[in-house]
Amino acid sequence: MERHLHIVSLDVPYPVNHGGQFDLFYKLVALHQAGVKIHLHCFEYGRGPQPELEQYCASVNYYERQCGHKGFSHKLPYIVASRCSAELVNNLLSDDYPILLEGIHTSHILQDERFASRRTILRLHNVEYQYYRQLADTTYSVFKKLYYLHESKLLRSYEAAIAEKASVILAVSEQDVQTYRSKFGVKNIMHLPVFLPYNEINSKEGIGCFCLYQGNLSVDENEKAALWLMDEVFNEIPAHFIVAGKDPSRKLEKAAERSGHTCVVANPSEEEMQDMISKAQINILPSFNCTGVKLKLLNALFNGRHCVVNDAAVKDSSIGPACHIGTNAESFRQIVAQLYHNPFTQEEITLRQRLLEPLFNNEQNAKQLINVIWG
Repeated sequence: MERHLHIVSLDVPYPVNHGGQFDLFYKLVALHQAGVKIHLHCFEYGRGPQPELEQYCASVNYYERQCGHKGFSHKLPYIVASRCSAELVNNLLSDDYPILLEGIHTSHILQDERFASRRTILRLHNVEYQYYRQLADTTYSVFKKLYYLHESKLLRSYEAAIAEKASVILAVSEQDVQTYRSKFGVKNIMHLPVFLPYNEINSKEGIGCFCLYQGNLSVDENEKAALWLMDEVFNEIPAHFIVAGKDPSRKLEKAAERSGHTCVVANPSEEEMQDMISKAQINILPSFNCTGVKLKLLNALFNGRHCVVNDAAVKDSSIGPACHIGTNAESFRQIVAQLYHNPFTQEEITLRQRLLEPLFNNEQNAKQLINVIWG
């Protein structure tokens, strides 16, 4: 029997050039390899059609996201209202295949009575109302802070309203499962790990030659983390420090210039980024929010040497034992000083293999997803 599945994606999931794309794209690959006929529906706002997706999907449809004032609503969060599409609804109603909704962003159809008896699976990428509240706490812009707070308020009531309407909710972390159970009383929720491009530990033994922070530097939270590391941690440590990622601000570049041993690498290619992750002695990745899964940390654990994080980066997750955890700037400085000349060993690689490889197994997780959808 052929298995057909609609997947509604909040963005075009290719090319895979930032963390949020990993789970979207590699899930397509794994389901395709498992024999599922995928009918992909993407909201497009700048990436354009991607022929690569046709290798894995029986059909691919694109819908324009209503960006700016056209996507605003007084009742719906912007991330949802800007992805409402009558054309999408008509396409989904043309058959009775199950529907996988990627993110709260794509969940508007759950409020439509015509889908009340349909098998709908909601993939939760974050507890969005908490995520937006934390974005408000990390931004320097008053306008952005007001927007994030307003969106967080709308998202809390919206997430509560739709939480019971999906047939099943699949969260990317155990912490998000517990949040939905405790805050919204949801019972039909379970953990499904993210899908990744790597399935085995590729970390190298020995000693690297610098410390690395990497991420999308145009995101306020990531810029704040990079500045905190420059000003509070590496200001007193004579260690080479690299900050690498997308679209760093002039403020970040000036901060690096003031430091004698810090440099910013702007917009590295995926190959260059992976090369830096593998060559670094320490991947240092503090986080200022504690929802979802930190994909850049998983990348560093699969492909890099020592990883230094704070509690928020590994809160309630099983990967904490593979990391060195600092609680403040002083403890970060002590950990970096301790690890900078300390070889990364086979024992640590073996620990990561035991913790990570069984959990982030795309083939196994695709089977679990298929069982959730079709039983």
